[in-house]
Amino acid sequence: MNCELAHERIVLAAYGELPDEQIHELDRHLSSCAECREEREQLQAMRTLAAVCPVLEPPANLVARSRLRLEEALDALPPKRWYERLSEKLGNNFAGLQAAPVGAALLLVIGMGAGMLGGYEYSQGRVAHAAVAAQAAAPMQNPLVIAPSNVSSISSIVQQPNSGVVEVRFNQVVPQQIQGSLDDPAIRQLLMMASADAASEGVRDDSVGLLAAECRAGHSCQAAGIRDALMVALRYDRNEGVREKALKGLEPYVAQDMRVRDAVLEALLNDNDPRIRTEAINVLGPVEADTTVRQVLYSVANSDQSPQIRNVSRQVLSRVPQIQ
Repeated sequence: MNCELAHERIVLAAYGELPDEQIHELDRHLSSCAECREEREQLQAMRTLAAVCPVLEPPANLVARSRLRLEEALDALPPKRWYERLSEKLGNNFAGLQAAPVGAALLLVIGMGAGMLGGYEYSQGRVAHAAVAAQAAAPMQNPLVIAPSNVSSISSIVQQPNSGVVEVRFNQVVPQQIQGSLDDPAIRQLLMMASADAASEGVRDDSVGLLAAECRAGHSCQAAGIRDALMVALRYDRNEGVREKALKGLEPYVAQDMRVRDAVLEALLNDNDPRIRTEAINVLGPVEADTTVRQVLYSVANSDQSPQIRNVSRQVLSRVPQIQ
């Protein structure tokens, strides 16, 4: 066996795809070839290093969201006008018309007319587009509804000092921005989008912080709006600071909203930050006599790996009746 063939079989053997009879032949070659033995050792080392780093799976809805955005973009394309369709059809038949002088002359006349008309409509469209852009850039003239499919990302959130005015920069085809108070529906919508989808941890932190402050102040923190966004951040955000802010924003609603109570219980059981888990126990204070809450606290007090969490849970249980 030569070394080139041995290298191929080394790869197959590493992945368990080499027949037994060829494995014995490969072993005999490796016993007498130091270069091939080194090749096999390098391959085994590479596989070991690769196994240490887990393969990151893309989000389950990535393909669906991408396909939806593509379909929306295609639907948004304006239909071709009659002269565009005519020009395309004549262009496809141009080779056949080249042999006919009269047809070629007719094609030239029609093409010039279509070009002039197309240029006029294009210029009108540019004027209209400029007017819309100027209107959109005017301060405090926010659109009533911002379609999430039209916003690719939130780039920054800045609250002006000593005021309730928030400036949100978001990206569509080109970066845009709007400015308004925290009770502006468009501002709130962008903040909720940023809390869930922004790639920047700083943007998520800013958005969740502002939403949490609104909830703590009791400013229209509806269950189907800001509250939902905070529960999503508490459950799934990778940044501990963002989860902590979401937890504090939900605190005023733990007694009146069972979904908030359940989200806080999940944080107590599953969060990997002991500080947030301890804070979750404190947030559950108003509902510590609830049967479900007591059951979770009892389980944590007896079996949690963190001594701190066990002690805090036992302190809370000592204040409420024992589970029957």
